Amino acid sequence: MHQPSTVDRFFEPLLAGNRRACREFVAEQLEQPNNDIVDVYYNLLWPTMQRIDECFRQNRISVAVEHMATRISRSIADQLQQSLTQMPSNGKTIMIACADDEPEELGAQMCSDLFEARGWCVYFLGGGVPMDEISQLIGQLRPDILLIFGTKPSGVAQVRTLIDHIRSIASNPTMNIMMSGGVFNRAEDLWKEVQADLYAPTAQEAIPMAEAAQPRKPEIRLPGVPKKRRRRRRPPLVVEGATA
Repeated sequence: MHQPSTVDRFFEPLLAGNRRACREFVAEQLEQPNNDIVDVYYNLLWPTMQRIDECFRQNRISVAVEHMATRISRSIADQLQQSLTQMPSNGKTIMIACADDEPEELGAQMCSDLFEARGWCVYFLGGGVPMDEISQLIGQLRPDILLIFGTKPSGVAQVRTLIDHIRSIASNPTMNIMMSGGVFNRAEDLWKEVQADLYAPTAQEAIPMAEAAQPRKPEIRLPGVPKKRRRRRRPPLVVEGATA
């Protein structure tokens, strides 16, 4: 007989909105040998978040259920973050922004928690921050990485505009821009179409990639020589149900 996976067993009380049962399940997972808080992030909360998103996009769960499940997951992440083992500072800074919805905020928050535990200085903006304010903060804080998480199909053009703006004002020309989650996980090479530097589908892959990334080489412009306009292919039409 098929045995339900850990995510399957967590998913049932989560969709039912049973907060206590969800907390007790996570506590049981932390009592398992060789299972620590980072494992719960990577092997339980993250795949659960992805399953919630998939079920919602396929109209298998309602808005109410999606909101309940996401908020329970976020409250658990809030509690776990306080007990994450913090590594010494590595001298690197990351700024994290996301789409302006609860599921995307959850993914971006978990990225923030895990990067901070690895010794990064993290600035978590969340969603809904105007483009000019993001650009201003980049100039002030000069992060090594800007991570944009959980973009929706309708937000692709805005992301591309933001990246163009950041590059044009050159306030932090060596900063790498990384895409993760959302439509970038479902449309192959879309991250290249918006002129990002890096792409990682999960936080587990994003952290080592960011740590290994070299500073971006800024564009060199000679005095009196106008900037060459780059011809770009328009990104393909992306529908919500697209697969990577």
